[in-house]
Amino acid sequence: MRILIVEDDALLGDAVRTALESAGFAADLVGSAESARSALQTESFDLLILDIGLPRENGLRLLQGLRNRGKILPVLMLTARDGLSDRVAALDLGADDYMTKPFEVPELIARCRALIRRANAVASSTVTLGKLTLDIAHKEASADGQPLELTQREWAILECFALNAGRLVSKDRLMSTIASWEDELTPNAIEQYVSRLRAKLGAAARIRAVRGMGYRLDDGAA
Repeated sequence: MRILIVEDDALLGDAVRTALESAGFAADLVGSAESARSALQTESFDLLILDIGLPRENGLRLLQGLRNRGKILPVLMLTARDGLSDRVAALDLGADDYMTKPFEVPELIARCRALIRRANAVASSTVTLGKLTLDIAHKEASADGQPLELTQREWAILECFALNAGRLVSKDRLMSTIASWEDELTPNAIEQYVSRLRAKLGAAARIRAVRGMGYRLDDGAA
């Protein structure tokens, strides 16, 4: 899953990005509302972490603009402003969650996971599809009762498939899920990761290719 961080404090923003990447997310960092708007127009993200106190245009105006244009991306406000009026304003404008600085990294990671699950209509951190089970909170997966040994990118792709089970997922969507701007990734690399996942899943679940459109994860039933 890919997250965009909007934070003008470069040191703090880099620390948040590092923490998210250590937790298995792909994360990108920008320092202004203008840069965030440009990124959101050209790239696909699963979650936006947004500060209020940004230069020139604050985070609340950016949030309002996104919601006015019908953007349904989950938004977590992460800000030093802890007043009731700020929390109420952010939530009324369409924020999905609100955290104040300083914060505990494990709580931030847990809230990110919860918001992404909610956006994909997944109520629990455990996702079961046929004989495939994913524990998203602990980043563990099993096929037919046997634990799967997955690389970080294999896990990220499988998680994306599981959260979109039965729906088509394009190669571009998979690329944006596992790669930030600093990564170089090609469609051929996606095909290789998918091929490895198919081998590891065996008959527990099937990753079906839909020519020219992408992939779909189904249970192992024929």
